[in-house]
Order: sequence, then structure tokens, then C-alpha cells
Amino acid sequence: MNNSIFIFPGQGSQKIGMGKDFYDNSKIAKEMIDKASQRVGFDFTELLFAENDRLDQTEFSQPAILLVSLIAHRLFTEQYKIAPKAVLGHSLGEFSALSAAGAMDYLDAVELVHQRGLLMKQACEGINAGMMALLGLDDASVEEITCKERELGKKVWAANYNGDGQIVIAGNKDDLASLEPLFKEAGAKKAVLLPMSVASHCPLLSSAQPKLEAYLEKWLKESFAVPVISNVTASAYQTKAEATKLLSEQLVSPVKYKQSILHVESSVDCFIEFGGSVLKGLNKRISQKPTHSISDMKSLEEVLALL
Repeated sequence: MNNSIFIFPGQGSQKIGMGKDFYDNSKIAKEMIDKASQRVGFDFTELLFAENDRLDQTEFSQPAILLVSLIAHRLFTEQYKIAPKAVLGHSLGEFSALSAAGAMDYLDAVELVHQRGLLMKQACEGINAGMMALLGLDDASVEEITCKERELGKKVWAANYNGDGQIVIAGNKDDLASLEPLFKEAGAKKAVLLPMSVASHCPLLSSAQPKLEAYLEKWLKESFAVPVISNVTASAYQTKAEATKLLSEQLVSPVKYKQSILHVESSVDCFIEFGGSVLKGLNKRISQKPTHSISDMKSLEEVLALL
């Protein structure tokens, strides 16, 4: 267990009630949530614990997911002092990973991803942006179809490589819907439009890059305690200059999650996921190494007992 990689989930893992067990049972968690609420100017207890429709809006879901992930990480590391070999996040989760690596104060990270969500929302206004999940097609088939369709003027790109036969594509929602018959003909078991109004990890977000880079320059520290695995390259980086460049590119480039796990799995004993169990599900399709997830006090104690 000493030879582990810490992993952090991304957007889509949010749900009402997440983090409440931490909040109710930990002074550290309560303090982190209260301070984060003061920092961004909205109440995380209402966002996380009360029925609302804001939690699924990207400018709110991103800081909520990051905050709960970093609470889980903080509570774990209060008792487990051995550093991971590296940290890795899925999309938004790369920002959680950066904070866990010592690259950014958690309050700065909360504000940064809130602003990132706003920038993504603004970039997608008026362009009918969306995303589609594909099951049952290999990477090459998806890339070939989307490339040919772009040559015909359609705005569609591979956005998330989540596992063999599990890819998410992004672009114009009408263009995505028009491709469903092509994907089914190529052998897709499912081609489902997701309930999203942004098109993550594709060129439609290019207008958000300069402003995101400015925020990264403002809040990132010069170096990190442990390496971070990039979504863009599936390789490690450990400096502010690299992070600024790669996280700007991440906005418009596909998330190479599957490739990242495959890149590191031979050198580690396990993965530890903070703030949910979505990545544990993905990892079962990618790696033979176990993934342990921490999402509440019970799972925290269970993982600590394995050490």
C-alpha cells in the first residue's frame, strides 16, 4: 500500500449529500467547508446537502467535487503520512490532484475551478454544446468516424478515453445526435447524449484558455511535493510552467484517463480514490491493480485499516 497513486474523480461524480458524513463527524471537514463557502460567496452546505438544481451546473459541480475530494484526502493524510508515488485526476480531478500534490492551497483551488466552470459555461453559450457517451467501440473507430465527420463540417471530437469500449465525445449537440446511426452501424452498443450544456475537452473551449492560464499563474506554486500525471500526455509533470501549459491544453484536448492508468499501473501496488467511487469502476475495466475508494468516514476507516 505504500507504493500507491492517489486519484481524484471529475465532473459527473456529484450527488446530493456527498461530504455530509465528513461534515457531521469531522471538525476538519466542517472548517474546510465553512472556509470554502466564505471564499467563493455561496453556501456549500446548501449546495452539497440540500435538494437543489445547482449542483449539476458546471460552475458549482466543479468546486463541490474538488472540495469533497480534498476533504477526503486531508482526513486520510492526517493519519497516513506516506506520500504517494504520484497523483492523478480525471478532468476536473487533475485540479484536485494538483492541490493534493502541494501545488495549490485548497481554497485557491476551490475558487479556481469555480472560475473554470464559469469560463467553460461562457465559452459554450449559444453554440448548443453537448457530450455523448459511447459504449462498445474501440478508440480507432471513434477517431475515424469523428475525423471524417469534421471534414464534412461537423463539430465532434473524442473527449474522454475512459476505458476500452468506453469513450465520451463532445461538440455540437445536433452534430452529436446525427452521428448516432453511424456509431450504431460501426458496432456501438450505446450512443447516448449526456445531460450537459458544455462540450468539455474539445476546441469549442479555446476562448477560455487565456483566462484560465491567468488564474493558474496567480494561484499555482512553483513546484510540487509529488508528480502529477497529465490528462493531456498521460505522463508526469512537477512544475508550475508545465502545469499552466498542460491545464490550458486540457480544456481543448481529450482526457487520456485509460492511457494514464496503463502508464503507471506496473509500478504501483494500488490506487486510492478520494471523494467517490466512479474511478474505481473505471479502473476495474483497465487495471488488475486494486482501487480503494474513500467517500465517507466508514470507507476512510476501512482503507486505513488495510495499511
